[in-house]
Amino acid sequence: MNLEFTAADLAFQSEVRTFIDTHWPLAQRKPRSVASEYRVMPPDIRRWFDALIARGWSVPHWPVAHGGTDWTPTQHYIWDREGARAGVPTPAPFGISMLAPVLWTWGTPAQQREFLPKIARHEMNWCQGYSEPGAGSDLASLQTRAVRDGDHYVINGTKIWTSGAHVSDWMFCLVRTDPKPKKKQEGISFILIDMTTPGITVSPILILGNQHSVNQVTFEDVCVPVDNLVGEQDRGWTYAKALLTHERTGIAGVGRTQNELVKLRRLAADTESDGARLIDNPAFRTKLDDAEVTCLALEMTELRTLAAVESGKAPGPESSLLKIKGTELQQRVSDLTMEALGHYAAPYFDPALGDNEPPVGPDVALSSLRGMLYGRAATIFGGSNEIQRNIIAKAVLGL
Repeated sequence: MNLEFTAADLAFQSEVRTFIDTHWPLAQRKPRSVASEYRVMPPDIRRWFDALIARGWSVPHWPVAHGGTDWTPTQHYIWDREGARAGVPTPAPFGISMLAPVLWTWGTPAQQREFLPKIARHEMNWCQGYSEPGAGSDLASLQTRAVRDGDHYVINGTKIWTSGAHVSDWMFCLVRTDPKPKKKQEGISFILIDMTTPGITVSPILILGNQHSVNQVTFEDVCVPVDNLVGEQDRGWTYAKALLTHERTGIAGVGRTQNELVKLRRLAADTESDGARLIDNPAFRTKLDDAEVTCLALEMTELRTLAAVESGKAPGPESSLLKIKGTELQQRVSDLTMEALGHYAAPYFDPALGDNEPPVGPDVALSSLRGMLYGRAATIFGGSNEIQRNIIAKAVLGL
């Protein structure tokens, strides 16, 4: 395998770096947590997305017919890595990376015209209505009901751990349309729900660090037009599985982890432990080197996945491999960062704790702590890693 960039690749890399430096300059590259924060878009981030739209790069992974680029897999790789290096803002994945492939594959022409352009322009916030209080890893056990009543479905039930529901305009949701299927994976439908519809209640769930990113969503006699059904009734499990492969590939976050490793190595070189630099401690350096080697191996797997997608295929079982190793590596890197920060690892970051002084220590301490706390769930969301191992056993090993 030739891993060297061609002259054309190097020219594209230079173009990307110039674009990023122009529209996301150094002054805006402050330490940011890898934790997902769902809020109204600040002006500087809106300007960044407007620049992407003007350049035609807002949804580079989409098909050209729907506003994407004709980049090669290597160009996509360059774009992703340069963006991670500069810490550019990234949109929530629900609309752009997860729902959009379902819409351009199974959605009606009307649904594609209505939603895809708005998603590409970052004008709609979406959330994912999958997990329920009694259906998390065993998602096919979901019980939220949708009963056909003329031109509408009437929906009742509860979704939980719904990321960003409190700021979302729409939800793509799995509902049970057949209460007595032969198999629990049957009788499930995929439907789009306007979050302003009467009967929807969004209740916050505060996670570690007092962060508000997830919610419980309750539906009480919510009427949704039949036209919002994606694909065929009772075939939603097929669409949900396809969506999850895209989600799991993104959750791996290899580019982000590479960037965190660079910052960690720099931090270890600037930190003293027992009178010597932490990077010179053999035990710590061995753990850091091992994490970097694992990240390199993940990068190769991600490149194979990207090449398959660019050739017209959907991500396969390798998305589960990426999800397992990628999220486990994220947690290892955040733990090592806490170790490197030492007594600076837990700064006060919530006024409710009663401290009126700013955090002390390295600038990365606050964002690193938030990322570590949020990352405890990384091996669970998107399908727990235990479930991913079952998928690999069936789809790859034939067990």
